[in-house]
Amino acid sequence: MLEAKKMQYAKSGARVAEALRERRFEAYYCDTADEAAAKALELIPGDAVVSWGGSMTVEALGLHDALRRRGQPLLDRDAAAPEQREEIMRRAMSCDVFLMGSNAVTEDGQLFNVDGTGNRVAALCFGPRNVIVIAGMNKVVPDLAAAYARVRHYAAPVNAQRFGLKTPCSVTGQCADCRSPETICNAMVATRGSRPAGRIKVILVGEDLGF
Repeated sequence: MLEAKKMQYAKSGARVAEALRERRFEAYYCDTADEAAAKALELIPGDAVVSWGGSMTVEALGLHDALRRRGQPLLDRDAAAPEQREEIMRRAMSCDVFLMGSNAVTEDGQLFNVDGTGNRVAALCFGPRNVIVIAGMNKVVPDLAAAYARVRHYAAPVNAQRFGLKTPCSVTGQCADCRSPETICNAMVATRGSRPAGRIKVILVGEDLGF
């Protein structure tokens, strides 16, 4: 990464983290993915039951394997048979710690997420005792309007193609505001603050992670 970009991320990241704290999120800025992974593991007690939503960022940090190696109690949907996966996703709503990414983070400290089945945003809103959200600085946008635009016109088409979904954006690369049965834009949630304070912990990473 260019040195100037790293400097910009560090300066902006500190300001966004402070904006998140003002909204009662517990927020951290980490320069590198390795530092972010270490911070996430530090925030997870050894006896906590952990689960997660689909996230390229969490995968990129190697957290799934790190938790398995240290013998963490897990509700591991990725290791489950297909017929058990949905049940584990439902049980994850009452886990101790839920890991996820965020589709966008605004400069004034709000999270914006779009979901296909809704399990990620459901866990973010209520259920798990603690939620750890990890986002690369490439997800930071000026405001909610920019967050919506980023997700609908960039992240959603890219992810639809990645999953091989039968949606217009998977074919054209552009959002068609579709009603496709396979759309990944069913639930849209803006999270303006954490209640209780500190329940949602946000780790910003000074690297480009995920879409």
